[in-house]
Amino acid sequence: MGKRLKLPPYTPRSHFFHAIHLHSATGIGLKDHYASLGVSSAASLADIKKAFRQQASLHHPDRNSDPGAPARFRTVQEAYDVLSDDIKRQAYDDNRRRNLLDSPIDTARDIWQNYFNRILEN
Repeated sequence: MGKRLKLPPYTPRSHFFHAIHLHSATGIGLKDHYASLGVSSAASLADIKKAFRQQASLHHPDRNSDPGAPARFRTVQEAYDVLSDDIKRQAYDDNRRRNLLDSPIDTARDIWQNYFNRILEN
């Protein structure tokens, strides 16, 4: 069998962070859920629901015979699952703000630099 990933203990609030850890450990990376639905990061819940319904009906495998439709439909469902839940959306937005989608190396450098600066100040 392959190498098993060691994840931190599960808590209800940590379920989204487990996914992030799994994605970064496997090299999959995070997806841009806002782009998947075609909305901005300032979109309201009503806008997200409307975009989800439009995208879901467009890419639903029963309505679209394209071979890529099921994968696109799952992507849209995943985006809606994250963006329609307040806790998941907040965690996702926090990670986007920290540039985890764009530059994980710079983010890690900033985190460690801030950590050591606080230690050295005390």
